[in-house]
Formats: sequence, structure tokens, C-alpha cells
Amino acid sequence: MKTIYKKLLFLFLLLPFCAFSQNVVKGTVLDSGSGQPISGVNVNVQGVSNGVSTDFDGKFQISNVKAGDKIVFSFVGYKNEIITFNNQKSLNVSLIGEANQLVEVKINVGYGSVKKKDATGSVVALGSKEFNKGANVTTEDLFKGRVAGLTVNSTGAPGSKSEMRIRGGSSLFASNDPLIVVDGLPLDNNTNIGSSSFLASLNPSTVESIAVLKDASATAIYGSRASNGVIIITTKKGSKTLAIDYNVLYGAGKLVNTVDVFSADQFRAVIADKRPNDVSKLGNANTDWQKEIYRSTGYVDQNLSVRGNLFDILPTSLTLGNTDQQGLRLTNTFKRNTVGLVMNPTFLENHLKLKLAANYANEKNRFTDGVEGAAIGFDPTQPVRVDGAPYGGFFEYTSGINSDGKYPLISTAARNPVAQLLMTNDRGTSNRFFGNFEADYKFHFLPELRAVVNVGFDESNGERRRLVGADAGSAPSNENIPYGTDEFTKATKRNKLLDTYLAYNKIVSDFNFDVTAGYSYQKFESNKYETGNILNPDLPSTFPETTIDTDVVLLGFFGRANINLKDKYLLTLSYRRDGSSRFEEDNRWGNFPAAAFAWKMKEDFLKDSETVSDLKLRVSYGITGQQDIPEPNGYLEKYEIGGGNSQYYFGQTAVPVALSSKRTKNLKWEETAIFNTGLDFGILNNRLSASVDVYAKESKDLLVNAAISDGSNFSNRVYQNVGSFTTKGIELSLNAILFQKENFNWNVNFTASKFERRIKDLVNNTDILLGDNIAGTGTPGQIFSEGYAPYSFYVYKQLYDTAGKPIDGAFADINGDNIKNNSDKYIYHNPDPDATFGFASTMNYKHIDFSFNLRASIGNRIFNAVDASRAQYDSMENGGVLSNVPSSILDTGFQTTSTVVLSDIYIEDASFLKMDNITLGYTFTNWLNDKATLRMSTGIQNAFVITKYSGLDPEITNNGVDKTIYPRQRSILFGLNIKF
Repeated sequence: MKTIYKKLLFLFLLLPFCAFSQNVVKGTVLDSGSGQPISGVNVNVQGVSNGVSTDFDGKFQISNVKAGDKIVFSFVGYKNEIITFNNQKSLNVSLIGEANQLVEVKINVGYGSVKKKDATGSVVALGSKEFNKGANVTTEDLFKGRVAGLTVNSTGAPGSKSEMRIRGGSSLFASNDPLIVVDGLPLDNNTNIGSSSFLASLNPSTVESIAVLKDASATAIYGSRASNGVIIITTKKGSKTLAIDYNVLYGAGKLVNTVDVFSADQFRAVIADKRPNDVSKLGNANTDWQKEIYRSTGYVDQNLSVRGNLFDILPTSLTLGNTDQQGLRLTNTFKRNTVGLVMNPTFLENHLKLKLAANYANEKNRFTDGVEGAAIGFDPTQPVRVDGAPYGGFFEYTSGINSDGKYPLISTAARNPVAQLLMTNDRGTSNRFFGNFEADYKFHFLPELRAVVNVGFDESNGERRRLVGADAGSAPSNENIPYGTDEFTKATKRNKLLDTYLAYNKIVSDFNFDVTAGYSYQKFESNKYETGNILNPDLPSTFPETTIDTDVVLLGFFGRANINLKDKYLLTLSYRRDGSSRFEEDNRWGNFPAAAFAWKMKEDFLKDSETVSDLKLRVSYGITGQQDIPEPNGYLEKYEIGGGNSQYYFGQTAVPVALSSKRTKNLKWEETAIFNTGLDFGILNNRLSASVDVYAKESKDLLVNAAISDGSNFSNRVYQNVGSFTTKGIELSLNAILFQKENFNWNVNFTASKFERRIKDLVNNTDILLGDNIAGTGTPGQIFSEGYAPYSFYVYKQLYDTAGKPIDGAFADINGDNIKNNSDKYIYHNPDPDATFGFASTMNYKHIDFSFNLRASIGNRIFNAVDASRAQYDSMENGGVLSNVPSSILDTGFQTTSTVVLSDIYIEDASFLKMDNITLGYTFTNWLNDKATLRMSTGIQNAFVITKYSGLDPEITNNGVDKTIYPRQRSILFGLNIKF
């Protein structure tokens, strides 16, 4: 009965949309090459002021049309089409692209927009036609590989957060994540409890366009959070015509690759050869543990979008989404249900424009532990399950039965990774509501002046509960007897925004002035409740614990002036003064100016050229800020109540203590100064258009969690402003229409980027050793050192015999003292690539479309910590238990981990070429008697990887150290799109 009520309610909601389809001429406007709908096309009857625009599905309806009237269809980038109305029931119109007008596209640049041809900064805009095809689970999948200088690196976990970097980032210890702005609301990049990613709540199907701001002239208007670039996401708006759009995509995925280790038979042979005394420890099974922890997967993504004009005054868009994706790891799932509502009416003869954007997302995850390490090392001769085994019927290493009838586990042995996945129930739920309301009023008495107020809100409520039975070998234990896990955590994160600004636009003679000035207020709140593991017999009495984090408040005053002289000389000046509650009063405010100049040079130098159709020079300089560190009030003198591990015992009573907290004094803004020069040009009527940018960045007063002298504070490390580092780079973005015929179009996009980062200054000129320990405590393999790239590898130089085989434990004596010590380490390569490339191709033949996306990285290095920590013969036995090892041990013959773990032999060239997606589709444009269009598609996600890297995947996060990753699956996709 509830289902029937829901369906009736949904039909009721649709009724207002349907009430306006009477007595009008209706139709659809399509791209002549691709057969895809075009939104925003102007539809006018010649001589009559009753024009309308097509919606996002290319549909329109126009009234009061008489026989013989001429209807004009016009849109930027296309040739006008004129059709005489002869009482047709519907009109299907195809527009032919006109490349030389593509520069008219508008780009959102923060608190306003600018035409692409008038942009003075380094800005890239992508519309829905340029988005990547395929299984786009999160929004960043839409633009991976499409923007020069922007890298997007995702793990294999479904819905997981991607590592995004614009021009390599700008900080050492503070955040390097770009600022993400959705419909004017800057988001908090931190993921809440129960969610897989802070962007997983945004349904990609609701996104209309994406703008990437890269240089300071474009980003400085956002000041305090813009040093790492800005990504502006704009969602689809409402429509004045009824349109219904349904999309479904199904995918079937599988594991592509595993780490090369010994098979069961190979393992038996190696043990017999190298460790004959351990042959008795071998089992009789033949288990591929890496394949046992993974599975074939399914993926379903559905979206229903309804757009129309509610009550003839409210252009509205309603989008419902459902995503269900299985991860490769057993039990790992990501489920998302979303509702998106946008209303954008206008009143007072278009003087008042309102926009309401509201999004709700319910996310359900079943998380999994990272068991790849255990699967790599588990003895392949042991079975997954054993009948009657004490730990859920799974094989585990035990020391036999004790006097209590229990089976103590061997503490040095790995736990059965399959059992760990199947016997761990770790579930999270996130409910998130975010959106904004914007009012844009153009003054009646002064129409050049507009007042804009934007109010934003973002709240997520997350819960996560982890259950592990006492019969699971992977559960926490006392004296090697598991007692299980039952812990619950919930958290709330809240983000409030108020932006108000005035915008003035005036044409005076040859000058066009566009001036903006405003105020911004943003507040971040969060709290958390956690029970701890209530099955832990030693759970401290302080649990359950509630943590209320200190609010973070950002204030900003900003201004910007765009001056256009004769549509040839363009000047942009901006200034922002920001205050952050993370800093004490004397250092709270930062100033972030920027200036940019552009010169449209074609008319001055190549006016009569028929080859060069567009030529613009850009120069910019600006300063942006960074304050995003984990300590919201480090400058305060404060005491914190100790947790479960900070107690004094008085007799049998545990009493929490108040601990003095470390204090950070005189901390101020980290600043990044950016110089950028660029050239935009078009050739052959812009059939070929390109942009080249050269830039130099310097970040100073770096926010570094650096060591301090003993006894000077209540910690041996605090955040300080120390040092600086530079980034220099060059970028190329090229778009070409290779063919443009009536029935065949072929468009390509090529991007290339190269940058070099170098640390200029560090505190007291002292190196900082860092990075994950490669094999146990005290084995970091990376360094911050003046004159070198961040996270450079710091290792020993391997020596080889005359046959070219590495000598076990033999390294170059760098300092010449005949002793192997830390002074013999040297800096050898870094994780940064020499260059990155992207290539996207889209071909359309009549109603067939074919597209693919390639990405490449050249010269990036990876520290193969899997081999470094495991590929030694001594690693095949630990505490009486046998372990598998990477088969690369046959190439090195190394014996002991500790003597070779930091050898430069493990620094590998991880250059790669990846085919991210291949898609083939066919569109039926006259489906259901011209009432709908139908597109069917198929494709492959993660089609292939070409690389010499010996590890699992050459594309990793973790600053270039590969300690096993969640592998990416390869999927076959089938899609269906219906538009009414």
C-alpha cells in the first residue's frame, strides 16, 4: 500500500508540469553531428517578442504561432536555422556547428561570469558535452584527464574520495586540495563519518558545467582557500517546457591484476630449496589468496529527471538518482539515493531572479579493511576454510587448545584475509542536505546595478557501526584470545554561508566596466559521539565520549573590476581581505590582490589572415592564501581532559587528568604568489583552438608541523611558518574539429602539462625525514630538502656485480668513511611526473557516436614498498609461520629485509598510458512517433594500462609510496537514455 501511495504522490507532483503542453508548437533541437539535444537555443518568431529557449533536453514550446510565420533558431557556436511554420504538429530541428563562435561560451569565475573570449586568467570550462562518458560514480570522474594541469587520482573503492591536484598543489604540510564550489557554496573537503567521500553526495547527472580556475587572477577572489586552485560546479537549472529524462547504466566488473607472488607449487619448491627444515609447515591446499579476497562486481546507476514550469511561473528541475556499486573486495558496497530540486523563477520583468538549489543524499556503505597485505603474504598452501575450525570455520594459525578450551592465536601470524572480510560487518550511513538560495535584483532606477544575496547551507549526519564477533581471528584480543568488536560512532558536520555583493555594469564610450564588491561569511561546525569498543574488557571509563570541535569561521571582503576597452584590451583587478579564526588576532587577516591583462592581438597583427582566426595574449599576477590546518585554535592556552589512555589510578579508581595542550604562537597565513602568462589562439575559423600557459608559483611562510626544542612547549612539534617552495610549469590545451560534415563529425581534445616543484627554504636549513615507514619503525624513505622536490626519495645507492645482479646489502659509500650509515643515503628521483597528457576523442556518424579517453604520465617514480618490505628470503618465515613473498625475489636474491629495505633498486619508473573509457552509442531520434529519443550505449571502463611498473598499478596516491592499494576494476557497461 505504501508503494502505491508513493506512486500516486509522484504522479500528483508531475501533474503541474503536464498542464502546460496545450495549444503550443513543440519540438526538439539537436546537434546535427551527434544527434544530441542542445539546451539554451533561442527560439523566436520573426517580428514577434515571444521568444523562448530550449531546455536541457533540447525541447521547446512556443505559443501564438500562425501559419506562414518564420521561426528562427539561434545559439552560440551554431549557424542560425529558419523554418517556416505550416501547422506542423512538432518540429525537429538540427543545428550545424560554427566553430568560430565557440569563444562566446560563458564561464563561471566566482561571484559572476565572463565570456570565454574575454577571460584574462587561466580558466578552463567544460560543459556536459565535454564530460567523460562511462561509469561516473562521483563528480570528479566527469573531468578526469580533461583539464591541463589538473590530476585526478581515484582508488578502486566504490565512491571513494579522489586526490585532486591543480598544478601540483601549493603547500607542504597544509591541505593541497582545491576549493570545490557547488552553485556558489564552498564545500568542506573533509569527509564525514559513514560517507565514502565528501563529493559522493553530489549526483554527477545533475551537473551542467565545471570551471577550473588555475591562476591567481582567477582564484584570488576566493582568497583564503584558493591557493590550490578552484573548481566551480554548476548544476542544471529548471526549464519552462516539460521534459522527462531517464538514464540507466549497468556495469559488470572484474579484477584485472594482482601482485606477482609464488603460486602454491612454486612456494613449495622455494621452501624445499631455501628452507628445507620448514617443509613440514606446508599445507596441502592450492590457494590464490589475492583472488580469494576479490569478486566479480555489479553496478547500476539510475537517474530520472523531470523539468517543467510549475504554475507557469516556476521553472523547476527535479532529479531522482539511485546508485548501487559493488567493490572488488568481498562485502564492500556503496549505495546512494539522491534528490535534487532546482527552482529559478524571475519576477518584476526579469529584474528579480531567484534560484533555489536543494540536494539531499542518503549514502549507505559497507566498508572493508585493507587486507591486501595479508593476502599477498599468506601461505598459498593453506586452505581458506577448515571444517570444524574454531574461528568461524576459517583457517587461522593457532597454538593449539589451552586449559579453558580456547584456541590462542599465534600473535606473529597474519589473519585469514577472507575471514576478516566476511566476518567484519562495518556499515556506515550518511544523510546530507546541502544547497543555496540566491536572490539577484536589478535595480529599477539604476538597471546597471545588481544586488546579490546568496545563502548556503550544508549539513551531513553520519553514523558508523563496526561489529566483529569473538569467533573472528581478526578481532581484537587479550592474550591472543579474541573478544570481538562492537563500536558505534556518529558525527555531524555543518557549513553555513552568507555572500552579499553588488555588481555594476556600464558601457561608457569604448569602455565596458564590470565592477563587483561584497562580503562573505562562512562557518564550519562539527561534533562527534563514540562509544568505543564496548566488548573491550579494558575499555576506559571515559567512554562513551562526545567531542565538540572548535568552530572555524572565515570572513572576507572582496572586490573585482573588469575593464574592457574596445573589446581588445582587457584588464581585471581583484582584491580580497580574509580573516580566519585559526589565527590569533594580530595575524588573523590576510590580503590577497591580483591583476590580469589580456590583449586581443589579431586585429593589430593578423587582421587579414584567413588562417589565424583568434589570437589573445594573457598576463597575470596575484597572491592567494592558505590556512587549512587541522588545529582550529592552536594559539589558545588550553587544557584538555585526557582520554582513555590519559588517566591516573588512585587505588582501583581511574581518574581522567587535565593535560596542558601545545600552543602555537605567532602563526600567520601561508601565501602563494603566482605569475602566469598565456596565449590563446584559433586557426582555420577556430577549427583548431589552443591555449598555452607558462606559470611560476612561490609559496612562502609555509605552514609546517616542525620540530621545536625540548621543553619549550607541551609537544616536540608544533605548526610554524617556515620555509618556501616554488613550482614552475607549462600547459597546453588543444581542441580540434578534425571533420565537420553533415553526417560525420570528429572532435578531439589534447592536454599536456609539465611542472617542477622545488623546496627553497626550510627551518634552520634542516632536512625533514618523512613518509610512511617502508618496513617497520624508523624506515621512512622520503625527505624534504632544500633544492629538491617535496617527498623526494632518500635511499642507498645499490651496488651490482659484473653480471649486473644486485649485491645483497652492498651500497655505495657516499661519504667515504667506509661505514654504512645514514650519511650514505642520497636523494634519488621523486614522485612528480616529468609530464602528463590527456587525449579525448568523440566521433559521430549520423546517429552513431564513438568516444574514448586516454591519459598518460611520463617519468613519475614509485617506491615499490611491497617488494622492499617483503621480497627477501628471510621474510618467508616469521615466528614459526610461513609467508609468501613477491616473485621479484628471484631477480634480486636478497636475504634480509632490514639490510636492503631502503635500496634505490625499489624506486621504479611508473610511466603509464591508460585507456579510461571507450563508449559506443546509437541514438533513435524519432522514437515513439517522434515523442521521444532513445540512446543505447555500451563501453569499457579502465580498458587497458601500458606500463613497465612491476607493481599492481602505476597510478597511486600516498606521495609515491606503494604499500598495496585497492585495485581498480575493469567494467563492461551497458546504458540506456530516454528523453521525452
